[in-house]
Amino acid sequence: MFLSSALLAATNTPFSYFPIVLQLVAAVGFVVVTMFGTHFLGPKRRTSDKLINFESGIEQKGNARQPVAIKYFLTAILFVLFDVEVIFFYPYAVNFKTLGWDGFMAMLMFVASFLAGFIYILRKGALRWED
Repeated sequence: MFLSSALLAATNTPFSYFPIVLQLVAAVGFVVVTMFGTHFLGPKRRTSDKLINFESGIEQKGNARQPVAIKYFLTAILFVLFDVEVIFFYPYAVNFKTLGWDGFMAMLMFVASFLAGFIYILRKGALRWED
């Protein structure tokens, strides 16, 4: 049976939002209790060794604000691009029987376009690190 909009409007009362409010209060309460608990129960000794930045046990050298080579960002963007390409294979893999030859041809065109882009990237030298 379908519920009418009048019946749905009648069941939407402020009390129906009570679980959401209760979850929000519990989350905020947990954060507040944790913050105050660590502040009052934690150690209070502040030495010069504890106040310096910790970089995975490695002594820091130089400024962290120096420019980074664009190759790192380009590699990250290319990884995301080709990773998303793999995600688009899942719907085809699930429905390959129902899609038939039309789906197969569409997937071949999709792969061909990405392969052309990959060849273009290789020819431009985007993945060469020797520069």
